[in-house]
Amino acid sequence: MNAVDRSARAWLTHLDVERGVSANTLKAYRRDLARWTAYLTAIGVDDPATVTERHVTEFLARLREGGEEHPPLAASSAARTLVAVRGLHRFLALEGDVEADPAAAVSPPPPPSRLPKAISVSEVQRLLAAAAVGDTPAALRDTALLEVLYGTGARISEAVGLDIDDVDVEAGVVRLQGKGGKQRLVPLGSYAREALTAYLVRGRGTFSGKGRGTPAIFLNQRGSRLSRQSAWSLLRVAADRAGLSGHLSPHTLRHSFATHLLEGGADVRVVQELLGHASVTTTQVYTLVTVQQLREVYAQSHPRAR
Repeated sequence: MNAVDRSARAWLTHLDVERGVSANTLKAYRRDLARWTAYLTAIGVDDPATVTERHVTEFLARLREGGEEHPPLAASSAARTLVAVRGLHRFLALEGDVEADPAAAVSPPPPPSRLPKAISVSEVQRLLAAAAVGDTPAALRDTALLEVLYGTGARISEAVGLDIDDVDVEAGVVRLQGKGGKQRLVPLGSYAREALTAYLVRGRGTFSGKGRGTPAIFLNQRGSRLSRQSAWSLLRVAADRAGLSGHLSPHTLRHSFATHLLEGGADVRVVQELLGHASVTTTQVYTLVTVQQLREVYAQSHPRAR
């Protein structure tokens, strides 16, 4: 392990112990820094003090171009990797381990302008109905999970991370733990409450009897906490049954949650709180979705629109 590797490990430890970043974020940063340190090793740089802005710029170009070790990265993936690199070298500069931050002036590639994808209310209903096929413990679990995802706008990591104590079904509220360990309380609608109650009463016990007493709400066949990958899989199965296969993901339900709230007249700042966004600017992208839909309705309905 050379000095660059040790510096990367020190920064990851700092993020974990002192900053308390999530395990998923740490995993992503560790993977991104592995690419960075491997690149530096390949070009003969083993000391962070000798890293220059040119090294960072060429590394970013290599990410976008691809090579034998990996295919070309999208702008968003390359930008995320650059965030890890910049974070490492900013940390080293603040700690006094290096004189200057060589990555400070390197800008990430601009992401493509894309609006969040949402599905219609009728398509959400088809998806939820497809998950509820049968009265098995797995069907009860899948239905409850998808109802929670759509009914609360939770991220998939927040939903599978729920414990029994995080949900008060009678009061109709759920405590979600978001990015950076921030918690928020979100109302549970009647459909989500009914689905959760059915699962907790008639389904969860079948799974928990095979495990070691985990407090997790959503369990797999071994009685352990349901993973994000398994949640993706059960969503794909339900989407295929509903004829919605394609790019549907757990985050699609989060986008649909926000879009349908705004279409129903919800204030954007209320939606911001429900989604757990630190800034209302992040939430305002959903208003563009609803304006686009208004334009479509106008174009189809108004006699002078065309």
